[in-house]
Amino acid sequence: MLIIAAVLFAIAALGGLTMAYIHFKKDRNPPGALAALHGVAAATALVILLWAVVQTGSGGPVAWAAGLFVVAALGGFFLVSYHVRKQRLPSPAVIIHAAVAVAAFVLLLAGIVAI
Repeated sequence: MLIIAAVLFAIAALGGLTMAYIHFKKDRNPPGALAALHGVAAATALVILLWAVVQTGSGGPVAWAAGLFVVAALGGFFLVSYHVRKQRLPSPAVIIHAAVAVAAFVLLLAGIVAI
Protein backbone atom coordinates (compact mmCIF):
# COMPACT_ATOMS: atom_id res chain seq x y z
CA MET A 1 0.00 0.00 0.00
CA LEU A 2 2.88 2.36 0.72
CA ILE A 3 4.18 2.02 -2.83
CA ILE A 4 0.74 2.76 -4.28
CA ALA A 5 0.55 5.87 -2.09
CA ALA A 6 4.05 6.93 -3.19
CA VAL A 7 3.17 6.52 -6.88
CA LEU A 8 -0.02 8.55 -6.46
CA PHE A 9 1.89 11.25 -4.57
CA ALA A 10 4.47 11.31 -7.39
CA ILE A 11 1.67 11.81 -9.93
CA ALA A 12 0.23 14.58 -7.75
CA ALA A 13 3.71 16.13 -7.56
CA LEU A 14 3.92 16.30 -11.35
CA GLY A 15 0.64 18.19 -11.37
CA GLY A 16 1.94 20.40 -8.57
CA LEU A 17 5.11 21.21 -10.50
CA THR A 18 3.05 22.10 -13.55
CA MET A 19 0.81 24.34 -11.47
CA ALA A 20 3.79 26.03 -9.82
CA TYR A 21 5.27 26.70 -13.26
CA ILE A 22 2.00 28.28 -14.40
CA HIS A 23 1.75 30.31 -11.20
CA PHE A 24 5.29 31.69 -11.22
CA LYS A 25 6.21 31.83 -14.94
CA LYS A 26 2.86 32.51 -16.57
CA ASP A 27 1.78 34.83 -13.72
CA ARG A 28 -1.72 33.41 -13.45
CA ASN A 29 -3.60 30.77 -11.51
CA PRO A 30 -3.41 27.25 -12.89
CA PRO A 31 -6.56 25.78 -14.45
CA GLY A 32 -9.12 24.55 -11.96
CA ALA A 33 -9.26 21.13 -13.62
CA LEU A 34 -5.53 20.60 -13.08
CA ALA A 35 -5.85 21.71 -9.47
CA ALA A 36 -8.73 19.28 -9.00
CA LEU A 37 -6.80 16.35 -10.49
CA HIS A 38 -3.79 17.23 -8.32
CA GLY A 39 -6.01 17.31 -5.25
CA VAL A 40 -7.81 14.05 -6.05
CA ALA A 41 -4.53 12.19 -6.62
CA ALA A 42 -3.00 13.59 -3.43
CA ALA A 43 -6.14 12.98 -1.35
CA THR A 44 -6.39 9.39 -2.58
CA ALA A 45 -2.73 8.82 -1.77
CA LEU A 46 -3.18 10.37 1.67
CA VAL A 47 -6.14 8.11 2.50
CA ILE A 48 -4.15 5.05 1.41
CA LEU A 49 -1.12 6.20 3.42
CA LEU A 50 -3.17 6.89 6.56
CA TRP A 51 -4.89 3.52 6.19
CA ALA A 52 -1.51 1.80 5.91
CA VAL A 53 -0.16 3.61 8.98
CA VAL A 54 -3.21 2.69 11.04
CA GLN A 55 -3.25 -0.94 9.86
CA THR A 56 0.44 -1.58 10.39
CA GLY A 57 1.01 0.69 13.36
CA SER A 58 3.92 2.17 11.44
CA GLY A 59 6.02 4.75 13.18
CA GLY A 60 9.14 6.60 12.20
CA PRO A 61 9.48 8.24 8.80
CA VAL A 62 6.23 6.84 7.40
CA ALA A 63 4.17 8.23 10.28
CA TRP A 64 5.96 11.58 10.06
CA ALA A 65 5.31 11.62 6.32
CA ALA A 66 1.61 11.02 6.94
CA GLY A 67 1.50 13.89 9.42
CA LEU A 68 3.29 16.25 7.06
CA PHE A 69 1.02 15.25 4.17
CA VAL A 70 -1.96 16.17 6.37
CA VAL A 71 -0.38 19.60 6.90
CA ALA A 72 0.23 19.89 3.14
CA ALA A 73 -3.41 18.95 2.50
CA LEU A 74 -4.56 21.72 4.82
CA GLY A 75 -2.39 24.11 2.82
CA GLY A 76 -3.98 22.75 -0.34
CA PHE A 77 -7.45 23.50 1.02
CA PHE A 78 -6.27 27.02 1.79
CA LEU A 79 -5.08 27.42 -1.81
CA VAL A 80 -8.33 25.98 -3.17
CA SER A 81 -10.20 28.70 -1.28
CA TYR A 82 -8.40 31.25 -3.49
CA HIS A 83 -9.33 29.30 -6.62
CA VAL A 84 -12.98 29.28 -5.57
CA ARG A 85 -12.94 33.03 -4.93
CA LYS A 86 -11.11 33.57 -8.24
CA GLN A 87 -8.26 35.35 -6.49
CA ARG A 88 -4.57 35.08 -7.24
CA LEU A 89 -2.89 32.34 -5.22
CA PRO A 90 -0.51 33.75 -2.59
CA SER A 91 3.02 32.81 -3.63
CA PRO A 92 4.30 32.19 -0.07
CA ALA A 93 1.47 29.70 0.50
CA VAL A 94 2.30 27.93 -2.77
CA ILE A 95 5.95 27.63 -1.71
CA ILE A 96 5.14 26.41 1.81
CA HIS A 97 2.59 23.89 0.50
CA ALA A 98 5.16 22.52 -1.94
CA ALA A 99 8.01 22.43 0.59
CA VAL A 100 5.94 20.54 3.16
CA ALA A 101 4.75 18.07 0.51
CA VAL A 102 8.30 17.49 -0.76
CA ALA A 103 9.59 16.90 2.78
CA ALA A 104 6.75 14.46 3.40
CA PHE A 105 7.47 12.64 0.13
CA VAL A 106 11.17 12.28 0.98
CA LEU A 107 10.24 10.89 4.40
CA LEU A 108 7.79 8.47 2.80
CA LEU A 109 10.44 7.22 0.39
CA ALA A 110 12.94 6.87 3.24
CA GLY A 111 10.38 4.88 5.21
CA ILE A 112 9.65 2.60 2.26
CA VAL A 113 13.36 1.96 1.67
CA ALA A 114 13.87 1.17 5.36
CA ILE A 115 11.16 -1.51 5.37
